Amino acid sequence: MHLSARLVSARCACRRARMCTAAATAKGADALAWVDPLNRREVARVLEIAERATDRWDVVWTDFLTPPIVADSMAALQGRQDVICVPWGGYAQAERCRLALGREELMESLRSDPQQLDGVVALQVKGNFMFDPAKHPDFLGAILGTAGVVREKVGDILVQGESGAQILVDPDLVEHFETSLVQVRTVPVETRRIPLSELSVRPPRQEEFSSVEASMRLDAIASAGFRMSRTKIGDMIKAGDVRLNWRPVTKPSVEVKEGDVISCSGKGRVEIKACEMTKKEKYAVTMMRYV
Repeated sequence: MHLSARLVSARCACRRARMCTAAATAKGADALAWVDPLNRREVARVLEIAERATDRWDVVWTDFLTPPIVADSMAALQGRQDVICVPWGGYAQAERCRLALGREELMESLRSDPQQLDGVVALQVKGNFMFDPAKHPDFLGAILGTAGVVREKVGDILVQGESGAQILVDPDLVEHFETSLVQVRTVPVETRRIPLSELSVRPPRQEEFSSVEASMRLDAIASAGFRMSRTKIGDMIKAGDVRLNWRPVTKPSVEVKEGDVISCSGKGRVEIKACEMTKKEKYAVTMMRYV
């Protein structure tokens, strides 16, 4: 073939490849149109990892994900026959989980017994916090303050009062934390790996109740949900101790709706199960509290 003809043929092939890629991208974007825009990028990343797992015939892990992203990712994978998805955060009630993805032949036994999964390890962070108490944000800040660590590599943090905390992490970071996580606030700490069976996790308690509120402002609903004064919950929101759908929020006036989940440091979380307008134009809100 003449050189110019070969060049034209090559350019056409490249153009066809770009068109196919663009079409696939558009199709993928359309397929995830139902996903919250804030979560869409992470869900698309999970789908890419699922493809890698099936191609390699191996079990591949995502980073730690928030509950909404886990739920959306599992829904997006529900119709797939070639890949199994198992969420695991180190214990049954874990909030932040990694997804283990692989073909059914590899995942069947792991799905029935997640304890066999090796993608999450536990660390004990021990110190004397009697005179300088530390909260969840303090431990998280110390963890992320060690060089090169991002939030996606860390799961739940279980604060244990005066004795320290237990944290769930990516196994690749165990040695790093054992040598680098040596202080939280002003307290020297010792960090060591422990078996998952030694996690101190109490069974969650659930309570459903209703409240009538004048508005659906975050501070109003959180005040009723956590049985705290509106002033106090407002201060906690401004201090960053309250999250809405697992995302930080610092404005008490933010509007909430049915299906939203409000988390409060040290108080558990509240899910808005239903909301109806009363004849007096107030909001009858049904909530489920998990503590």
